[in-house]
Amino acid sequence: MNETRSPLQSFVIYAGALLILVWSGGPFIWQFSTSFQLDKMLTSGSPSLIPHPFTLEHYYNAFVEKQLHRYVWNSLVVSLATTFLCLFVGSLAAFALSRLNIKGRFGILMVILSVSMFPQIALVGPLYLVATNLGLLDTYTALIITYLALGLPLVTWVLFGYFETLPREIDEAARMDGVSVPGLLWRIILPMSLPSLVTTGLLAFITAWNEFLFALAFTSNIDRQTIPVGIANFTNLYYVPWGDIAAASAVVTVPLILLVLFFQRHIIEGLTQGGVKE
Repeated sequence: MNETRSPLQSFVIYAGALLILVWSGGPFIWQFSTSFQLDKMLTSGSPSLIPHPFTLEHYYNAFVEKQLHRYVWNSLVVSLATTFLCLFVGSLAAFALSRLNIKGRFGILMVILSVSMFPQIALVGPLYLVATNLGLLDTYTALIITYLALGLPLVTWVLFGYFETLPREIDEAARMDGVSVPGLLWRIILPMSLPSLVTTGLLAFITAWNEFLFALAFTSNIDRQTIPVGIANFTNLYYVPWGDIAAASAVVTVPLILLVLFFQRHIIEGLTQGGVKE
């Protein structure tokens, strides 16, 4: 039965949505505006949202003088490698815990989840010593392994919850057709779980893309430093180039926005279908 909203209810809903949009999108709009304004306008007593005069100087400084593209490449390599490894290992773990007869599986899940509860500041020191002893400082490997450990618990939990919603009759039908256990995962379960894979993959990618503390500790030169560390290096002792920082932030934010918009249908399906038991 369809309910008709009163004009007051519609007004409250749309006003609330507009308020959330302004609250969430306002900082991004201001950041983009800042990236197109001259430094003297940014430090004036009455800054303006509309750039006047319009300039691309900060983007030139970010890419040419501060070599932002090298930081972007490093982040891209680390984030993509972390995402694929998280999905590969996490799908195996979630499948085993969900579809195989493993004793104490919920205890194992609790242990996996508890790993992600340790504060990063408590882990960076010991992990730095391990990376030093293994000769992994200033390498992609150190960052990828660390980000894999950080992202894997969440990926495993989300995929486990989604696999649990898939009917068990699928497993029985596959076995009757002679499908092996690995075949059940790769040929049936994973194709049916595409929305959940997209959602968890994006979460793992964004986590690795934005991580700062471990990247700062494990890297010391531009050859391996990621975007957050690179932007932090824009500042010096006596001057903070707000325009250059805004330009770099805009460049690295746009890909994330495009990814979410492109995969929004899968993200919605992954977040909603996982909460319904079939």
